[in-house]
Amino acid sequence: MIDNWWNGATDELAVYSRSALVELAAVLPATGRFVVARLDGTRMTDADHAFYEFSDALLFPGYFGWNWDALSDCLRDLNWLPADGYLIVVENAPRLLSSSAEDRHTLFRVLSRAVYDWVSRLGQPDGKGVPFKVLLLCDRDEEAALLQQEIARAIHNGW
Repeated sequence: MIDNWWNGATDELAVYSRSALVELAAVLPATGRFVVARLDGTRMTDADHAFYEFSDALLFPGYFGWNWDALSDCLRDLNWLPADGYLIVVENAPRLLSSSAEDRHTLFRVLSRAVYDWVSRLGQPDGKGVPFKVLLLCDRDEEAALLQQEIARAIHNGW
């Protein structure tokens, strides 16, 4: 279950089967300003399409460089979308960057780094981090387990 997901009961970069979902209102805190970006893995089969979908969903500025470093920079900044928290939902996650395992691993490292940077915001006036969560949705539990293992390998090998 993801009932307590927003409050830190589970990882910020998580994979779930659609059957595990609850209403968005039950996942987000009751108050605050939150940015929720919904993306579809079937529309992000290669890096260029992934860059476009993230840019479109999160309103990246014109200077976005259309590469992995630029995606990382924008996800770790988001000053043009000030919020009390961020939630990125990727539906059909097993199809995400299906044309390149290397690109998929890179994306998982970029997302994991963004999650870490937002949670440990030392530069914030109050010293508190800002919740930044990524939810990857799968059709079946088996797909979810395999994708979670792939994320763990990508993060472990990337850091």
